[in-house]
Amino acid sequence: MIDESSDVLILGIGNLLWADEGFGVRAVEELHRRYRFPPGVVLMDGGTQGLYLVQYVHGARRMLVFDAIDYGEPPGTLKLVRDDAVPRFMGVKKMSLHQTGFQEVIAAAQLLGRIPEQMALVGVQAEELDDWGGSLRPSIRACIEPAIERGLAVLAEWGIQAELRDEPLPEGAGLLRHDLDIAGYERRA
Repeated sequence: MIDESSDVLILGIGNLLWADEGFGVRAVEELHRRYRFPPGVVLMDGGTQGLYLVQYVHGARRMLVFDAIDYGEPPGTLKLVRDDAVPRFMGVKKMSLHQTGFQEVIAAAQLLGRIPEQMALVGVQAEELDDWGGSLRPSIRACIEPAIERGLAVLAEWGIQAELRDEPLPEGAGLLRHDLDIAGYERRA
């Protein structure tokens, strides 16, 4: 069970079944596999849950989101967007329905009286989306590490220090279960 209130919500959003669209979830999956966080920090696979995420966004004081975004840039371009620009930016040019859904999540949290005081979005320009069942393209998968570094830098600004695990969590023991972790998913493909 995930606590609905947190000091920091680290959220990966996107659809794992549409190639690079799953970047956000894969980035948070790897972050969880390699790092430990202090109490009050919640890492979550937000997938394409849309309004089901509102209680978590409403309950978070700060929120870090990882996602595949269409910046109109070359594939693999990383971008960091902060605070009020996060919901505005996600609505500029949508790649999938979850982005509109996430704008609605933030709006619903605001209607409930609270959105995170600080927000950051680490996004990557996708290379391929029209590949049902495909995994991340190598160029986009290579962006996970730099995206994590940017996310860790934001967290450090917020006073959150992640601790590198002595050993990364083994396959299947991380954030995602039932062979949806990247190793299990790619074995099935």
